[in-house]
Amino acid sequence: MFQKFPALRRVSIYMVLSYIALTLVNNSPLDLDNMWVVYLPMFITVYVFSRWLDSRFNQS
Repeated sequence: MFQKFPALRRVSIYMVLSYIALTLVNNSPLDLDNMWVVYLPMFITVYVFSRWLDSRFNQS
């Protein structure tokens, strides 16, 4: 199914990784006034990693 719809594969990978990252950050002892200082680099990293992971699936 994911071979027919590569966008669905990309979105699924991004959603799973984002959920894991958000859970880790929100359960950490960080107590910042502005959590976007953490969220923005986290989401950028998740996006880059998910694109890399998707390209690895695409090769096989």
